[in-house]
Amino acid sequence: MDFLAAALPVTATIVEVHEPHPLRLAAVAALLWPLIGVVSKRYTPLAWGDGGGLRAVIRDWFVLVGALATLRVVCGLGSVPAEAFTALIPALVLTAVCQTMIHRHLLAARRDARALRHVLVVGEASALDAVVEQLAQRTDHEYVIVGACPVGEGEVRSGVPVCVQLPCEVPETPETDAAAVLGAADDLGADLVFVAPSPYMSGERIRRLSWALYDGGRSLMVLPGITDVARRRVRLTSAAGLTLLHIAPPLQRGAHTLTKAVVDRVGALTLIVLLSPLLLLLALAVPFGSPGPVLYRQTRVGRNLAPFAMWKFRTMVVDADRLKIGLQAENENDGHMFKMRRDPRVTPVGRILRRYSLDELPQLFNILFGHMSLVGPRPPLPEEVAKYNGIEMRRLHVKPGLTGLWQVSGRSDLSWRETVALDLRYVDNWSLSGDLSVMARTLRAVVDGQGAY
Repeated sequence: MDFLAAALPVTATIVEVHEPHPLRLAAVAALLWPLIGVVSKRYTPLAWGDGGGLRAVIRDWFVLVGALATLRVVCGLGSVPAEAFTALIPALVLTAVCQTMIHRHLLAARRDARALRHVLVVGEASALDAVVEQLAQRTDHEYVIVGACPVGEGEVRSGVPVCVQLPCEVPETPETDAAAVLGAADDLGADLVFVAPSPYMSGERIRRLSWALYDGGRSLMVLPGITDVARRRVRLTSAAGLTLLHIAPPLQRGAHTLTKAVVDRVGALTLIVLLSPLLLLLALAVPFGSPGPVLYRQTRVGRNLAPFAMWKFRTMVVDADRLKIGLQAENENDGHMFKMRRDPRVTPVGRILRRYSLDELPQLFNILFGHMSLVGPRPPLPEEVAKYNGIEMRRLHVKPGLTGLWQVSGRSDLSWRETVALDLRYVDNWSLSGDLSVMARTLRAVVDGQGAY
């Protein structure tokens, strides 16, 4: 597909503009495109499975354009005609579509318990439980834990079958570990072994185990113990025989954040202009729910604990804040937020606005004034922030957003722990492409209305 996506449009264009040696030029473009993909490992299952292939396609396309332009100059063919760039666009589009389709197919297969790898985990009991819990939270990966080989006397509480218990001390004959792990892998049909390093699983012990696994036709993965770090932030290097895992800091300053600020302001202004008729209709509809003002002003906490006045279309009766005190016992959220599925303070019109998140639209003005962002964590109340611990405070390292991972992942149906985990994942791994993905998913979340109450 990549070969044809590059060969056919380039051939047609070169013939049209009467370039010399059209078939040769087309053949070079057609061969370079898949070759660049091979070199960048774009065709590996890992690239397809984790969704990173789309970014690789765009990067490789620019490499293709640069390589062809360089070849033209070297071969003395002069400057690159504008039509040549247009001819290369189908290669980018078709390959990107194929990568997206493959990724979606793999996700669907994994949700149906297909296209999975059976994994045996080796490590201390507490580490094993943590790995099982982390993997069980999501279905967009290819790993299913089928058994465990705990090291030491700890009890595995996650319910994973325990195959064999390895001793704390390194055995006098290193083959003892290997025989036990390989035997467990054979019994369970596991083709991959996860190893969690610990004082009992030293680097030398893991090294000897890896030799036996490789000789036995099994793969090994070492778990570094870090979670929710985007792959683009991780880089492997080595020094003096040590394998080092470099983790880049989050993008919280520089050109990326400036671009985000510009996109926020321009996007908010554009949406205000485009949605102005809808905003006017909603403003007229709010009083039909109950008498009172159209807008509801509420103090929220923004980036670095800065308070600001957030605006929403009013969806509750006027004295809703006073009535909240008597409803605390009915709170259905397990954390610092107050949420009720059947909140008696919500008006009939307000239920419709909340169902489709229309009550949030006035926050576009908060974005325009710089208080909020298009994408970010949910803006908390001051009384919620007063209960935050050190980990939860990290949610406030970025501007709160009109939409975010919380809004597209279930909203009020999520537990407080899940909400914090999503927000921290966003804070640590923010990127412009990630923001675009969240905004694209927001429309579907609004239509579904899941967790909106």
